Formats: sequence, C-alpha cells, structure tokens
Amino acid sequence: MGDHSETLQIDFDPNVIDYNEILEHFWYNHNPRRHGYGGRQYMSILLYSSEEQKEQALRKKEAFEKSEGMLIETEISPLREFWLAEDYHQKYYLKRWASATEAVMSLYEEHDDFVNATLAARLNGFIKGFGSIAAIKEEVQEWELPEEEKARLTNTIRSIKW
Repeated sequence: MGDHSETLQIDFDPNVIDYNEILEHFWYNHNPRRHGYGGRQYMSILLYSSEEQKEQALRKKEAFEKSEGMLIETEISPLREFWLAEDYHQKYYLKRWASATEAVMSLYEEHDDFVNATLAARLNGFIKGFGSIAAIKEEVQEWELPEEEKARLTNTIRSIKW
C-alpha cells in the first residue's frame, strides 16, 4: 500500500464559498480522532496550501475542540504533492450504475474530462445519498455555460433511469 493518505482536494471559488466555511464542513463531517485507523492511509488530516489557510485551520481546530470538549487528533500539514487516485476509484459510486456512467461519459471527449467534471462529481454524490436530481438540475442552470450546453447536461440527466 505504501506510505500515503487518502485525501480529496477541493478547488473552490472564494467569491462563492470561503475557506472558513469549508473548514466548518470539514470539522463537523469527519472523525477528528485517529483511533483505529491503523496507519496513514485513513488518518485524519487537513492539508493547507498557504500560511493564511494554516492559521485559519488552527483557529477552527481550537474552536472545535472547545465547543466539542475533546482533543482533536487531526494532523494539520502543508500540502506538498497531490496525486489523483487510480482510475477504478474515480467516480466510484457513479460507476456502479453502468448506464448512468455511459451516458455521462458520452458528454465528454476525454476520460480525464469525465473524471474532472462537476456533473459527474454531483451524480456520484447523489448516488451515495447526497442531494437530489432536482437540485443537480437546478445547479446546472447556475453554471457559467452556454444555454445549449446546460440543456445537453439536463437532458442527459433526465434520460438516465435512476
């Protein structure tokens, strides 16, 4: 397995959501303790990409410790390198729905475009139990895309038998 930790990297627009809001979601939606993780692969870790992010993360950690009354064991470290997971991990839940995967993949010329597509990420989350098809269709209408592209995406979503 090697010495690695399974992580995710979030690309975000600070005009839409700020780092502190992301930190709120992080602290309240993961296990901040390392007990039982058995090595680095599934450890609790938060990686930052600037000194400002580091300071914000440490402040939020301290506030979370006080509000929850527990010691947080989450490691806070600088992001040095990031590798995408192997292909079989990409859009894992979506890939369990072969017809949905095929429909969504047909929207993109390159496999990497599918892997990086916001629509594929949203549908992957939906299949895991987060959000709804109606909310995804609504969100697509807010994306900065030509109207014909929005229609193509929503028509594809509509065509999938969920």
